Amino acid sequence: MQRNANCRRLGTVYPKTGSRTLQRVPASRPFVASGLRILSSRVVRIGFVVATVGLGALAVVSEWSEIQRDLARLRPAVLVFACLAAAAGMCASMALWRMLLADLGSPLPYRVAGRVLFVSQLGKYLPGSVWPVLAQMELGRDHGVPRRRSATAFALLTLFNLATALLVASATLPFVAADEVRPFRWAFLLAIGLVALLHPRLLNPLLDRLLRLVKRPPLERPLTLRRTLAAGLVGVGQWLLLGLHAWLLTVDLGGDPGASLPLALGGFALAWSVGYLFVFAPAGIGVREVALAAALSPVLDRADAIVVAVVSRMLMTVADLALAGLAVVGMRSRRRELDDSRTSR
Repeated sequence: MQRNANCRRLGTVYPKTGSRTLQRVPASRPFVASGLRILSSRVVRIGFVVATVGLGALAVVSEWSEIQRDLARLRPAVLVFACLAAAAGMCASMALWRMLLADLGSPLPYRVAGRVLFVSQLGKYLPGSVWPVLAQMELGRDHGVPRRRSATAFALLTLFNLATALLVASATLPFVAADEVRPFRWAFLLAIGLVALLHPRLLNPLLDRLLRLVKRPPLERPLTLRRTLAAGLVGVGQWLLLGLHAWLLTVDLGGDPGASLPLALGGFALAWSVGYLFVFAPAGIGVREVALAAALSPVLDRADAIVVAVVSRMLMTVADLALAGLAVVGMRSRRRELDDSRTSR
């Protein structure tokens, strides 16, 4: 009682977390505290997964008549390889997040990191942009990752994703589609600032300042230049893999393989960045398609470029759902193995 009274005087509250250790959440952030309390319920977690999977599937079903016509123009083998390339890019993103989280002091096995990230990322299909980070904070806590560290890793992942995506777009599109991507010149200018911001001499003080603003301790393990460069390379790799799936679709619809490669690589990276920055569009829907179609217009007519954008959206959604499903199934299988081993003893 005395402890709770002291905490109130300090401006903090202790939310109920079942049998878990109580953690402080600033009273000045009631929305975040409420969201975390909601997601700590097992029933709500199951509902979160069901809702996000349902909305992701609805995104495909609602456009199925149009998608079906588009799919008929693409060879099944190309669709399979394009989906695998998209899934590989998402796995690279998971590896980047795991690397950043380990640098902050919370290394996780790949299987656990996949479950936390892939399931939490389904939150982007819900209205509002806060759900992925709230889910990541709650799921990470199950594996000993402090919520503050999960939030910091999420912010870093977003920064690295945007910086490396715009770097790939800036290194390709201005040289092969300058006129077509002219409306997005602001994104290329943003790339310069974001890439510069990744240097530890700027990034570490900035993160410490942001943590002080939310009344949190500074970074326990500041990022080093070596690890930052490694994370940047992984970030670039993910965009090359994700751009590969757009290139496969473009070539199958008649685009020249050589001319299409830089357009697809840079175009998808630019499209994702623009879609992400428009936070009011869940998963960047609509915005991403416009940007990708514009980038591909030098090698495809408008109708075919839109087909690539629509089918790309569908394949990305399928890959999202498949990876989240495999991560959950894999963790359940692992738990059964551990339970069986304990029983045999």
